[in-house]
Amino acid sequence: MSRTRTSLLAALALVAAASGTALTTTPASAAADAIPCTVAYTVQNQWGTGFTAAVTVTNNSAAKSSWAVKWSYAGNQQVTSGWNAQVSQSGTAVTATNESYNGTLATGGSVSFGFNASYSGTNALPTTFTLDGVTCNVDDGTGSGGGTGGGTGGGSTGSRVDNPYAGAKVYVNPEWSANAAAEPGGTRVSNQPTGVWLDRIAAINGVNGGMGLRDHLNAALTQKGSDQEVIQLVVYDLPGRDCAALASNGELGPDDIGRYESQFIDPIAAILADPKYASLRIVTTIELDSLPNLVTNTGSRATATANCDTMLANGNYVKGVGYALAKLGAIPNVYNYLDAGHHGWLGWDDNFAASANVLKQAATSSGATVDDVQGFITNTANFSALKEDNFTINDTVNGTSVRQSKWVDWNRYVDEQSFAQAFRNELVSVGFNSNIGMLIDTSRNGWGGTARPTGPGPKTSVDAYVDGGRYDRRINIGNWCNQAGAGLGERPQASPAPGIDAYVWMKPPGESDGSSTAIANDEGKGFDRMCDPTYTGNVRNNNNMSGALPNAPLAGHWFSAQFQQLMQNAYPPLP
Repeated sequence: MSRTRTSLLAALALVAAASGTALTTTPASAAADAIPCTVAYTVQNQWGTGFTAAVTVTNNSAAKSSWAVKWSYAGNQQVTSGWNAQVSQSGTAVTATNESYNGTLATGGSVSFGFNASYSGTNALPTTFTLDGVTCNVDDGTGSGGGTGGGTGGGSTGSRVDNPYAGAKVYVNPEWSANAAAEPGGTRVSNQPTGVWLDRIAAINGVNGGMGLRDHLNAALTQKGSDQEVIQLVVYDLPGRDCAALASNGELGPDDIGRYESQFIDPIAAILADPKYASLRIVTTIELDSLPNLVTNTGSRATATANCDTMLANGNYVKGVGYALAKLGAIPNVYNYLDAGHHGWLGWDDNFAASANVLKQAATSSGATVDDVQGFITNTANFSALKEDNFTINDTVNGTSVRQSKWVDWNRYVDEQSFAQAFRNELVSVGFNSNIGMLIDTSRNGWGGTARPTGPGPKTSVDAYVDGGRYDRRINIGNWCNQAGAGLGERPQASPAPGIDAYVWMKPPGESDGSSTAIANDEGKGFDRMCDPTYTGNVRNNNNMSGALPNAPLAGHWFSAQFQQLMQNAYPPLP
């Protein structure tokens, strides 16, 4: 997953003469704060006919409310797309101006943007930049900043590692940790790493005085010290989000793809591209509960919904995910893991291959390529058992296959790990890179406690055999909201099984999936009857009871009773 990186640092040292009509170069002995700006231009990825570049501008002069950076190419480079700036080109001259959300550039502040471009022959680096019309002379590579454009600076090489979790610590979210530690017995797990959820535009800067994205990244740098550190982000605000549910509906309507790109993804990308955070391994899990809906809940399917049909027709799930992958994938220390459902959703023959193809479609749309995908995550915020030890998909009882049991219901998989490993192979077969890795969310799939079977069920019937031996105690595998009886699963760990990059707690244990009753809110979160413990079900859970806990708050809010249950039923058990 390596990318060649060529760096160029240009330092401007110009001041206006007293007459205001002449410009002179500041002497090398001038104070450092006389340098009005610096520009770092980095070629992050280069192939036969094109390249990706990133530019970071630091302003050391008076604060600005808008800005424009300009440079020219000596060759035939042609910008084809950009992000976090309006990038245009006339002949060899390129101009990058601010977006609506990043025009403010404080004294000492920085802004980053990027672009893709085509070229042939030699991709020579630009030698001169301007910031708002003031020329930036190129550093000659010695650090003197006194050159007139003849130097190219020193080169450096940056690369992604194959598995970001290997040999790294993982960020402990202080806000979740404080909630967990405040619960009786919670200090046993409050030091575990969990995902940081960016589930609405306001979450980027922090909601109700809480931590924003930069706050979390800064805290991750502190936790990192001299070690490697992963920080896990959940990017989750697609237009028409989660079209088959209500509790997790988002703030953006089905057609709000422009807002999603400019007000959600672009600001996130701008922050993550800040060189300050380049030493972090930033894992982004992209848009859970989205793309598989286009396979399973559309058209003539019995589970189809009008909302999912709309998202299939307008293409905004595919466009939005592709855009997110392209923008975030252009940042060298970001690792994109695309959501891949779970075995109780995609494990059936008519869902398995079709979903892999939809994921490939999204990963090659809106400027994205499969190289922007480092892996996939399964079981996010779900409850599917990691491994069922007491039966396999190949077992039979009195000549009847386990697949014919009511619980398995012709699924090809009985647990999450076997599904994740098989789905990884399917994804490689449709064109994803062979070194992709899988994450499995084990935050709530432990299913321990007194109800955990200690061996296989009786062989009086295939249902008795499966139901008597299965760890997953849900009423139906389609139940997904605040499940009664669930427990904490395997603790987060790197490289636990072939093809698996890590077990993770992407869903912070103790945070609700949705409210048990309708609650008015300004978070765009509706009421889904699947979170109502009195609900008798629908076609998606074969008309079974929901299995949800009572008295649950809105999705994402702290649910103390659930957290206590998760600790009580943890497997492996807590000390």
